[in-house]
Amino acid sequence: MIKVQPFTFNPFEENTYVISDESGECVIIDPGCYEPAEERELADYIEEHHLKPVACWLTHAHIDHVLGCAFVHEKWNLKPQVHRDDLKLLQSVKSYGELWGFKVPDVPTPEKFIGEDDAMNFGQSEMKVIFSPGHSPGHVVFYSANDRLLIGGDVLFNGSIGRTDLPGGNHEELIRNIRTKLLTLPGETVVYCGHGPETTIEAEKKFNPFLND
Repeated sequence: MIKVQPFTFNPFEENTYVISDESGECVIIDPGCYEPAEERELADYIEEHHLKPVACWLTHAHIDHVLGCAFVHEKWNLKPQVHRDDLKLLQSVKSYGELWGFKVPDVPTPEKFIGEDDAMNFGQSEMKVIFSPGHSPGHVVFYSANDRLLIGGDVLFNGSIGRTDLPGGNHEELIRNIRTKLLTLPGETVVYCGHGPETTIEAEKKFNPFLND
């Protein structure tokens, strides 16, 4: 059974997740830790629970979701895994981060690229990649049918949706992917969002004002 541990990091209040199972292996998803205290919080959790980080997955490569990639690589020798269509975003984080006042370390070159329907494995668990662009060109989400959970990045929020006014965003594409790929999942699926509290597919089908015509 997959356990999900959220952390809220950096000035954007981004949600980083550590997922683990009975094997003791874990995956760090969207490491947004920026300040040394945030890095310690992430590392302390992993060490105190005797977890072994085996992968770093990115839902997408916006700056708030990748600020901790260099730390994760230095600490656990893990390079990010990301969709190829977000590679340019990842490569430009350092330069545009400086314009916003962030001192971003060099982001490691991705270990591998991930895509639609890929099986992402760790320990005794498996999650499926669902390609869901619109917020960014290469946005993906990670879904476990067995555990009825979705690590959703910035696609679907509790009562809202991801913004599409950033470079590479596309509102129509985002709505289409939410409707055809996410809202078709079982209603009890828990959605762990890139910002804010979790929600469920059923709740968003019923109450999300951006999805109710």
